[in-house]
Order: sequence, then C-alpha cells, then structure tokens
Amino acid sequence: VIKMDFLGLRNLTIIKECLRLIKQNHGGLLVNGVETGIDDIPLDDPKAYELFQRGETNAIFQFESDGMKKHMKDLKPDRFEDLIAMNALYRPGPIAYIPNYIARKHGREPVTYDLPEMEEFLSDTYGITVYQEQLMRLSQKLGNFTKGDADVLRKAMGKKDRATLDKMKGKFMDGCKANNLAPKICEKVWTDWEAFASYAFNKSHSTCYAFVAYQTAYLKAHYTSEYMAAVLTSSLGNIEKITFFLEECKNLGLTVLGPDVNESERYFGVNSKGELRFGLGGIKGAGDAAVDAIIEERNAGGPYKDLYEFMVRINLRTVNKKTLESLAYAGALDTLDACHRAQYFVPGEGDTQNFLDKLVRYANNYHAEKADAQQSLFGGAGGEPSIARPKPPMVTEWNQIEKLKFEKDVVGFYITGHPLDEFRVELDGFCNCTLENLYQTNAPEIKIGGIVSAVQLRASRNGNPFMIFKLEDYGTSVEMSLFGDDYVRMGQYVEVGRFLHVTGKTQNRWNSDQVEFKPTNIRLLTEIREKFCKELLITLDIACLSEDLIATIDGLLRSSPGTCNLSLKVIDSQERIEVGLLSRTLKVHPANALLRGLDSLDGVTYKVA
Repeated sequence: VIKMDFLGLRNLTIIKECLRLIKQNHGGLLVNGVETGIDDIPLDDPKAYELFQRGETNAIFQFESDGMKKHMKDLKPDRFEDLIAMNALYRPGPIAYIPNYIARKHGREPVTYDLPEMEEFLSDTYGITVYQEQLMRLSQKLGNFTKGDADVLRKAMGKKDRATLDKMKGKFMDGCKANNLAPKICEKVWTDWEAFASYAFNKSHSTCYAFVAYQTAYLKAHYTSEYMAAVLTSSLGNIEKITFFLEECKNLGLTVLGPDVNESERYFGVNSKGELRFGLGGIKGAGDAAVDAIIEERNAGGPYKDLYEFMVRINLRTVNKKTLESLAYAGALDTLDACHRAQYFVPGEGDTQNFLDKLVRYANNYHAEKADAQQSLFGGAGGEPSIARPKPPMVTEWNQIEKLKFEKDVVGFYITGHPLDEFRVELDGFCNCTLENLYQTNAPEIKIGGIVSAVQLRASRNGNPFMIFKLEDYGTSVEMSLFGDDYVRMGQYVEVGRFLHVTGKTQNRWNSDQVEFKPTNIRLLTEIREKFCKELLITLDIACLSEDLIATIDGLLRSSPGTCNLSLKVIDSQERIEVGLLSRTLKVHPANALLRGLDSLDGVTYKVA
C-alpha cells in the first residue's frame, strides 16, 4: 500500500506564476541556454545554495524563520541532502541535534557510529538518525526485521505503542544476537530509537518539502524579479506580508513601480527593464470588469497615447468615474503626462466641476458627436469629432507624503515609496531599534521612530482621559498607551499622520506577564535632526578622488550652512589607510538636498550623528 499526502501549498502557486512570467519575459526557464522544466533544474546550482548560505531566505519555502536563517548561515549547505536534513531537524525535539549536524559536517566534531554496520544508512546525516526510513533500514540490517516488521516498528514508534514496542524489542535483540552484535550496544541503539520516536520524521516528506524549497531558491537566485512579482501577487490581501516583501524587494535592489494603465496587467508583473509593476487589480475601486476592459483595449489598439485618447477609448459604463478616481489616486494615469494627480480633483478658480468630471463629459460628448456623424446623411465624410479638450486647472502639486497617503488609501499600503523615507537619517542615526525588534532588544532606553496610523481617545472608569495609538514603520505597527501625566505631557504630539520619535522602555503590563512598551518622551521626527545632530562625517574613497569630486562636494556643503561639525575621512581600502580631517570653519545642516547630493556621488558615504 502506498501512503500519499496531498498538500495544497501557496508556494506551488507562486512557482506556477513565476514560470508564467519567465515564459512571458524570457521565452522559458533557461539552464545553460536550454529551456528546462522546473522539475529538471540542476540540484547543485551554486547561486541557489549561496542564498541559503547567506541566510537570504525570505520568501523561500520552509526556510524563512530567523532561527532557520541562523542555522543555514552556520551550516553553509552545499548539497541537496543538507536541505532535506535541515527540514527534518528544524522542529521540536530534533532541533537539539542541529549543532551536532553542523559541527560534524565541517569536521569540528567526529562522526561516530554505535556499530560499523550503521554507517551505510547514517553516513548522509553524519551519524545522526534523522529519518524514519533510516530506522526501518537499520532494523532490517541489525535485527533481521522483514520490511513488514520494519513498518510495524515505524507505526508503533510514531504512536508510542508501548505493548507493540516491547514485543518488537525482543525480536530485535534476538536478531542482533543472531548477527553476533554486542548486546549492550544493541540495547543502547534500541533506547536511542525509543527517544527518536518522539520526533521521527519521514524522509520522503522532508525531501518533497526540500525540493520545493530548492526550486523557490533557484528561481529567486536566477529570476529574482519574476519570483518576487509572483510572491507579491500571492500576498495580495495581506497588507503585512505585502509590506514585508516590498521591503525585501528594496533590499534585493529591485525597483517596484506603481500601477500604470499602459504597462500594468491584472497582478504584479515585470517589465523589460526587470522592474516590478503593480497590477491594476490591486487598486480598490477598480473592479475586475474595469481592469479587464482597460487591458483588453490596450492589447487590441496599442498603448494609450495620452489622457484624452485614453478617455475616448475606454468604455465609461465599465470604467466609471469611481474607477477613474482610484486610478488617478494610485498614480496609474501618471504616464499619460496630461497633468499631476492633484489636478484631477481640485476645481480651478471659479469652477464647480473638477477636471475628472470634465474629462468624463468630454468623452461622452466625443462619442455622442461621433454617433451623430455616423447617422447623418454625410456621416463618414469628416474626421474625428472636434470636441474641445478640457484643460487641467493650475493648482499646487501634492508633495510626496500627500501622494503616498492617497496611494495607501486606494491600495492599502505604500507602493512607490514610504513617508518615512524622508527620515532615514533620523531613523538610522537617532533610533536604536525598529518596531519589529522592539520586544527583543536589551537596550535600557529604547528609541524608535514611525508614523501615527491610528488614535483612540478614551476615559477611564473614574473619568480620567487616556490615549491609545498605533505607531508604524516600514513593516510593523505597535500599539502604545498614554495615561495620567504622560497623556497630559505627550498626548499633544500624537495625531494621525504625524512622524514621531519615541523614547521609552519595555515592561510587564500591570498584573500581567505580557510585555508592553511604555513611552517616556515623544518628539516630532521633524525636530530631531535640528536639535540633536552634532556631526556630519563624510568618507571618501581615494580611488574615486578627483578635483571635480572635491569641487562638487564643496559646493554641496556650502549650499547647506548650519551648526553641525563637519568631519572628512579619506580611506585607501587597498593599503588599509585612513586619514581623518576636521573642518574648523565650515559648519553644515544635513538637509535632505545635501544628503541626496552626497548619495549620488561614487566613492562617497556619510554618517549623521
């Protein structure tokens, strides 16, 4: 009888979607220039194993946890058998043997066997019994069990069936005696097996999981853009996961572009430059029928040349005003180059209609005139209808934070950036913890930064006001409370959309074992750089040093005067030489314009402190 497990894994859908994108963009999955099926990829690919060795296993099946990442960095797997073993060992019970497995692989611990006969079945796992199949084969080899006996032993150990195990033990010891094996050692082997029974894992099961894990690692290593697009598509509807994987894309050096009516498909895609493009189907207010209509018209008639052509080509009964509003808020109309986002929604001076209303009216009049012309006696004699195109009003453009706010409103998360990007200096230089690690840090005074996403004002039973608010950063949100004097002193800073720098500590909640974060001081993030920045340290690589570079840096520094000390450090990485310099006269303000200028220069890094 063959026992089969059928598991519906999200990762199989990710692989399928990734292969579709690879076929679309590259003609197929290529190995050494030859199209290959995903089940036929080589199992010794260095780039795939390097991901495991570096612990870069986000979005890799079964290997995403922090604990597994640490073990993989220690193990440095270089063969498929290592992945199978780690998949079986990383669970309660056998996890205690992982350090031994790693030490034995790298020769820091001797590989030993209770009996020489055991090496045949335990050599792949460095003398450690990991799989049920090893136990079954060993029982046949040492104790003369039949295959049926070995399977009965497996079941009895899995169910901890003491009566059956006692019977099997006698049979095992008799077989060992017939094979002239030392009784004491065989007794130890059996005792070890009984302990092993509490965590025994099926190798075929672990192999299947490891194979899926390897496939995902191979795709991530060789087709990074397509793989991450598939991962993001699979995470639609889960804001926390989407946010996490968008940050992973940033760490991988991938560009994630917002939706675009001329390039987006329904879900995440990849363009010819390897950039990820957000799908139209992820926009709230853009229904399936509207998305399909936009894509089908684009495929049939080619890209939309401009906003006005887009308006007359789409079916306004399907792509209604609500859909158009969502598209504009999300930035999906930006590449049509007619106007910036604010112009769609803010009426011009003296107007009662906004530009979007006028565009809908323009398109309706266009189609009405075209229909009239076709029905008239002279229909078809003229060209396109001569309807005047409405002009966008002259209104102030939204800043980046306003754009991102509306993006989040219609998508559920930030796509093309994050409001906290403007505060990277504050987060890197004046915070010692991220919200994700808030409850793991040992710092006596914790400094965090983020944006307020929700605020609740309440009153206690005796009528005293208090506040509960959420602070979020790039991937995590944390709930905090302000009571009594803390509420009076710090509550004034807390409003939805404000950027805060919060100092505090972790403590147990009153009459509870649960840990909470208690704010002790709150400031606006916008004030931190001005109040606390003491020094700008610029590091120059001597290999990139030139008169033009020095002149450019000098111009940037002099354009941003302030009160911060300026230090320069010139390094020669080949000779391992560093020379430090302190400016006695020039003081600067580390404004974003200055820092962006420094970011654009090769061989230049900086630190604000």
